[in-house]
Amino acid sequence: MNLESVLSPALPWSYIACGLLGLALLWPTIRLLDQLWWRPRRLERALRAQGLRGTSYSFLLGDMSDYGRQNKEAWSKPLPLRCHDIGAHVLPFLYNTVEEHGKQCISWFGPVPKVSITDPNLVREVMSNKFGHIQKVKFPALSKLLAVGVATHEGEKWVKHRRILNPAFHVEKLKIMLPAFSLCCEELVNKWAQSLGPDGSCEVDASLELQSLTGDVISRTAFGSSYLEGRRIFQLQSEQVGRFMAAIHKIMIPGYMSFPTKNNRRMRQINNEIESILRALIGKRMQAMQEGGSTNNDLLGLLLESNKTDVNENGQSIPGMSIEESGRTVQGRRFLAYLENISLTTRVLID
Repeated sequence: MNLESVLSPALPWSYIACGLLGLALLWPTIRLLDQLWWRPRRLERALRAQGLRGTSYSFLLGDMSDYGRQNKEAWSKPLPLRCHDIGAHVLPFLYNTVEEHGKQCISWFGPVPKVSITDPNLVREVMSNKFGHIQKVKFPALSKLLAVGVATHEGEKWVKHRRILNPAFHVEKLKIMLPAFSLCCEELVNKWAQSLGPDGSCEVDASLELQSLTGDVISRTAFGSSYLEGRRIFQLQSEQVGRFMAAIHKIMIPGYMSFPTKNNRRMRQINNEIESILRALIGKRMQAMQEGGSTNNDLLGLLLESNKTDVNENGQSIPGMSIEESGRTVQGRRFLAYLENISLTTRVLID
């Protein structure tokens, strides 16, 4: 044996380097396994020990595959005429899980357990509890691309944004928006009237028409005179939701939203365009306010007015939202309005 090769200083250092590299890789691997397997299994055992029943955890995806499959099956078929049992059609996965496991049951959004409560009395008790045990599920990368606002904030930040938003949703303020609602409905009715054939009838895709009506109403009430920019934001958010739903089975893969896939790149482009439009609108409106102009009676104007005059209980001025926060708040309100109107109202009306 060559004694010099054994005693060579390069050999021990290579072992040390390999060992350090192995340790560096071992730690994130252990954390990843804990996040995706050990922790969900511990939580599942703890929830079942409390008497809750539900689906078993499946590695990485949880119930996302079943969720997508059941939605696709239910939404591919219309409800029978005069059928008012819409639960199994609108929320098929939740409906089937409750039927199988009871009114309090467990399901899995990826590695995150979700306890669904459908008993009205228990829901009332949980929602009125002030201990703060219930926290909102956080998906930072995803939330940034969809909506950030009151719906995603907690604690002091939630209180601050809620206080600024409240005046914009007083009954008297909402009444000011009624002409915009009326105008959008009149335009839709006139459009249908012009489509009538010689026999006085026409075929209308009510689903698409109601989605368009929702976009018109939200754009006019949110941005007023900047209606066209609002329509563009609505179109972009509609596309964003569609792309999110197409990738919903993959978002639980750690770091997936950072992968340079075609869908992810387009979602980031959409987000950047929406932010750019909102920043321009808010900057223009704030400049008009500084020059003594009217804030307008739309959501953006009411929000900026409330933000400008925000004071605490002692009458002292409180720093309001930044331009970015204001834009994301309006975007978040629009996104929630979009989901509420499209996902629920439209389906109920159509079915």
